[in-house]
Amino acid sequence: MTKILIVGGVAGGASAAARARRLSEDAEIIMFERGEFVSFANCGLPYHIGGDITERSKLLLQTPESFLARFNVDVRVMNEVIAIDREEKSVTVKNMLDGSVYQESYDYLLLSPGAAPIVPPISGIDNPLTHSLRNIPDMDKILKTIEMNQPEHATVVGGGFIGLEMMEAFHQLGIKTTLVEMADQVMTPVDREMAGFVHQEIRDKGVDLRLGVALESVKYHPNDSVVNEDAGESAEHQHLCGALSLHLNNGDTFNTDILIMAIGVRPETALATQAGLKIGELGGIYTNDKMQTSDPAIYAVGDAVEEADFVTGHQTLVPLAGPANRQGRMAADNMLGRDESYQGTQGTAICKVFDLAVASTGKNEKQLIREGIDYEKVYVHTASHASYYPGAEIVSFKMLFEPQSGKILGAQAVGKDGVDKRIDVMAVAQRAGLTVEQLQHLELTYAPPYGSAKDVINQAAFVASNIIKGDAKPIHFDKIDNLTDDQLLLDVRNPGELKNVGYLEGAINIPVDQLRQRMGELPKDKEIVIYCQVGLRGNVAYRQLVNNGFKARNLIGGYRTYTFARK
Repeated sequence: MTKILIVGGVAGGASAAARARRLSEDAEIIMFERGEFVSFANCGLPYHIGGDITERSKLLLQTPESFLARFNVDVRVMNEVIAIDREEKSVTVKNMLDGSVYQESYDYLLLSPGAAPIVPPISGIDNPLTHSLRNIPDMDKILKTIEMNQPEHATVVGGGFIGLEMMEAFHQLGIKTTLVEMADQVMTPVDREMAGFVHQEIRDKGVDLRLGVALESVKYHPNDSVVNEDAGESAEHQHLCGALSLHLNNGDTFNTDILIMAIGVRPETALATQAGLKIGELGGIYTNDKMQTSDPAIYAVGDAVEEADFVTGHQTLVPLAGPANRQGRMAADNMLGRDESYQGTQGTAICKVFDLAVASTGKNEKQLIREGIDYEKVYVHTASHASYYPGAEIVSFKMLFEPQSGKILGAQAVGKDGVDKRIDVMAVAQRAGLTVEQLQHLELTYAPPYGSAKDVINQAAFVASNIIKGDAKPIHFDKIDNLTDDQLLLDVRNPGELKNVGYLEGAINIPVDQLRQRMGELPKDKEIVIYCQVGLRGNVAYRQLVNNGFKARNLIGGYRTYTFARK
């Protein structure tokens, strides 16, 4: 009989336990969780704080009792595995309730310890009004602080998934909010120009967004005058009442009533390190494609491990629930005699930011530059469904691809509707090995309430294929401010658009519908750099000019991309 020990629940560990039982009724399966909760929806925590998920119980997916009843898994909460003896194939476990210590042997051991929030060594950060959010107890502490301190102002440090979701939660609760992010953008899985749409949305909702600054120090001011006699808890909870003074590295200082640190997470590797398991260069537990560590009897999954990047094959850290679940399932398969291989992580992700969705899959431009990978990019901004049907919203879409082969390297999208399905299609297309040429032929559902006869993805593929075939010569938003004397800027929008939307200084304005009659106004000894609002009319103008012997380039994504890159 195979004996499997699992360290850590939630996505990876719980998935492995359930899968192992489905494969073998005879295996002995014990799962250890040092906290109180073995299987909970950690991605849902901010939504309970903000009130979208009203019942706390909805976050609890499985209990030790339900796991035992359904899967016959011995779940031991409040039991922390503190050491691994690889030679003896045993672990040392500490019961967190009574302090007792005991040993448990294994045939296979699965590590799913997750990742812990990074809390930098900032002066004054250790105070009762500063929180991170990883699990149910963290959430309960935040809710208790909100209840006791009645904050009028909240500050979130970090513009990733948790930071953005907590920002929105505070806003929904009617609490004025400041978001501080050290980088020049939020949501780093997308590139800066795509994040510009999110920046605009955040500011439009009245959030104080501060980019390119870092928290330097915190000072706690307890409110000693607060007395709460309810249930005799005043002494216990009085420390939750007060304020914080925050000092930023640009010299700014302001007060806040609750602080959330959400600057990222770090793999939990203490147990693996103690056991002498290999730690990768990025700081995660090394695993092969079978999810085995450097010890073949020990597997590891989830946020604590380094896995292969789908595009490059290099090791990466991607703390997402989807990969963790799949890894847990495959580790269970392999422990019980099957031969499954994990096929890489694309990092497909989406985040709700007020009325917007922002999503991505594959590599972003920053990563491609860092890795020295040759790429080209296109932008399209088009309606989520037929524009004449009510409710259509603009989907701003970016696709990255290899300029010779057309291999899909990554995709990003922002908008109020239809973002998830476009990125899901791109994630499938990338994993299937489709090229941008093949994306032209995707036959996606169309009816006016749901899509367009030429979908966002088809249109992006058309633009990309034009570039690959030489039918279009692109220029991108980041080159527009550095044109030479040998280039001339041509705006082919209608004059009313320039007045209402804005324009680029120094551009000549000839509407595209007048271009054939007015080509004589343009010099043939200069390269004509064309732009319109989103790039579509610019392409029409480009073809007219090059077919008449002009040198030209078209601004891909048009004035809209250029504008939001500066938000």
